[in-house]
Amino acid sequence: MPETVATGRKAFGVFLPVANGGWIISRNTPPLDGLWRQNLDAALAAEAAGLDFVMSMSKWRGFGGDTDHWGTSMESLTMMAAIAQATSRIKIWATVHTLLHNPAVTAKMITTLDHISGGRAGLNIVAGAYRAEFDQMGAWDENLDHDGRYELAEEWATVVKRLWTEPRVNFEGRFFTLKDCVSEPKPLSRPRPDLICAGMSDRGLRFAVGAADICFIGGRNPAERRDASLRAKAIAAERGGTTKTYMMCTVIHADTDAAAEALVAYYRDGADMGAVIEMLSSWGAPPERLQALADSQGPFMTKTVVGAPATCVAEIAGFMTDCELDGVMLIFPDYIAGVAMFARDMLPALRGALA
Repeated sequence: MPETVATGRKAFGVFLPVANGGWIISRNTPPLDGLWRQNLDAALAAEAAGLDFVMSMSKWRGFGGDTDHWGTSMESLTMMAAIAQATSRIKIWATVHTLLHNPAVTAKMITTLDHISGGRAGLNIVAGAYRAEFDQMGAWDENLDHDGRYELAEEWATVVKRLWTEPRVNFEGRFFTLKDCVSEPKPLSRPRPDLICAGMSDRGLRFAVGAADICFIGGRNPAERRDASLRAKAIAAERGGTTKTYMMCTVIHADTDAAAEALVAYYRDGADMGAVIEMLSSWGAPPERLQALADSQGPFMTKTVVGAPATCVAEIAGFMTDCELDGVMLIFPDYIAGVAMFARDMLPALRGALA
C-alpha cells in the first residue's frame, strides 16, 4: 500500500488551484487564474516542501458573479499527467466524475498516469453532481436520484478495480456491461493506485468508505466534522476493515494573528456574493435560505485557520487530533508564499505534535 495510506504518519498535501479564484470567492484575494503555470508552480513548491500529495478537482462550469468564480479551469487528468512528468516523488491524484467517464476508459487513463508517474497516481472518485454542470453537456439523468448516483458509482468503482487486477472482465450490472473486457498494462502501484472519495450523507459516506482508501470529510462546525470522521471509521470497522479520513483546510497566515485577521476582513470585504449564492444553490441549499446562508458563510468555502504560524499549527493539530484525522489537504490564497511558509514554519511543528 502507498506510504501515505499505509503508514501511521499524518499526510499533508495541496489542493491545486485548478479553477480561477481558488477556494476563496472574493475580488480581493491574490489572483489565481486556474491555468497551467500556476498549477505547475504550486505542485513543484509542494514537492520541494516535502508534502505528500497534490490533488486537482474536476470542474466543468463556474458560479458566475462578478469574478466568474471557477469559470476557467484545467482538465484534471490531462494536467496531472503533465505534473507527473515534472515531479519525481509527490503523489499525483486526479479527479473523475462517474457520470461522465466510462469506467473501462478511466481504468486505462489512471493506469497511464500511474506509469507516467512511476507508481504515484491516485483517483479521486466523484459520484455526486451539480445539475447545471452536467445539464449543459446533456449528461444529467433525470431518472437518477441521489442514491441512484451512488449505486452507479459502486458499479463503476467495482469495474475499475477489477480491470486493474484481472486479465479479462465480464460484468452485467444496472449501469455498465463489460464483455470479455481487457485492460493492459496493469498499474505499477501495489496493490493499486490510491483511491480517494468524499462523502457527507450517510449514503455517500458508506460509498466512500467501501470504494476508497481515503475518505474526505467535511462539516459546518467541529462537532459535525468529528462525527463524520468517526462515522467513516465506524463504518469501516463494521465491515472488518479500516479507512483513512482527511479534510480540506484553507490557511490564511501572516506574521501576527492581527495581521492575518486583517487579511480575512479584506477578503470578506471583497466577497463576490453573487457567486457565493450560486455555489450554495448548486450544492442544494433551499432557495428561501440562500441569502442568509451566503451572509453567514461569506467567501470562504472550506474549514479555515487564521493567524500567525504558531496559531495555525495549534489549531490544525487540535482538529486533526479531535477528529482523528489521518491527513489534511491544504489551500492557500497565494500558493507559492503559502506552501513556503507551511514548509518552513508549520510542517516541522505539526510532524512533532502529531507524531
